[in-house]
Amino acid sequence: MRLQAAMSFAAALIAAAAAQASALAAEQAVTVPEPTFDETPLDASAPAVAVFAGGCFWGVQAVYQHVEGVLKAVSGYAGGSAENAHYELVGEGDTGHAESVQITYDPTRISYGKLLQVFFSVVHDPTQLNRQGPDQGPQYRTTIFVANARQREIAERYIAQLDAAMIFPKKIVTTLEQAAFYPAEAYHQDFLVRNPTYPYIVINDAPKVRDLSALFPDIYRSEPVLVMPRPVSRRGG
Repeated sequence: MRLQAAMSFAAALIAAAAAQASALAAEQAVTVPEPTFDETPLDASAPAVAVFAGGCFWGVQAVYQHVEGVLKAVSGYAGGSAENAHYELVGEGDTGHAESVQITYDPTRISYGKLLQVFFSVVHDPTQLNRQGPDQGPQYRTTIFVANARQREIAERYIAQLDAAMIFPKKIVTTLEQAAFYPAEAYHQDFLVRNPTYPYIVINDAPKVRDLSALFPDIYRSEPVLVMPRPVSRRGG
């Protein structure tokens, strides 16, 4: 009887935790229009780089790894110094860093504006200040780290376009900043691919990849582009 009671109590705790986690899970995807102002393929002579912050970098990286035209998506930190670009320090919330993803892409295959459309649609909720899903603090802020005046103009115009169209129930709080990017520790790279059953991933991040597939089928790629390629298995001879 004690074992049965303990098992029932444990089951109740698990159910309660699951319900709470579901309530705190990532926001639902939103269909947003394409930006009316964007870069053109004529701007492209080499791969370009975009850096976005929208909550925990595991999910942000996972989404962009499935976008056609993206050559690499690296989890990391931006907004603070090189000295404090470490997970444990950033997690304290006072380093100036935001968990970010550096996206290297081919501008002849996908534009900066299209990457922003994905960012505002399936990656995160841009109306939440210093939080996303269950994560709270300035390290989880919504930020576009612009590399140049052109990116800034595209981002500013797009935010104004979405606010004017009242796509979201509240005003977008995404900030535009300029800062160096520092790659995160190796164990954070390709986290969703390497840990698909991790509870946080199942609840918060896997749904974002599914939303990308549903809302952007024309740019969705089923096989993700990885930071650390999977090892090639060798058959014994």
